[in-house]
Amino acid sequence: MNQIRRDDEGYLIDPEDWTPELARKLAAEESITLGEEHWLILDFIRAYQAEHRITPDIRHVAKHLAEQTGRDKKAGKARIFELFPYGYVKQTCKIAGMKRPRAWSTG
Repeated sequence: MNQIRRDDEGYLIDPEDWTPELARKLAAEESITLGEEHWLILDFIRAYQAEHRITPDIRHVAKHLAEQTGRDKKAGKARIFELFPYGYVKQTCKIAGMKRPRAWSTG
């Protein structure tokens, strides 16, 4: 992972460097072991980024997670913060290999 360039906050300089194995290593740095729901979120973020060329706002991710797991949107958002307890941007976007968003909403 030393060859992978990251910024001062640990986000990838080049999102093309991302791999699932790298995601597991980035998650481990955050004391997270990735499970099925983590991957639902990470895969959605990466697909959304590829299609829209922007990191999705948490409300889109919460809606997706809710739809995939049979929760309502409010419960989906709460679950994101259970899975990534230090925040959507700090952990979710970093582990998904996104560059640090310039502006974002945490809720």
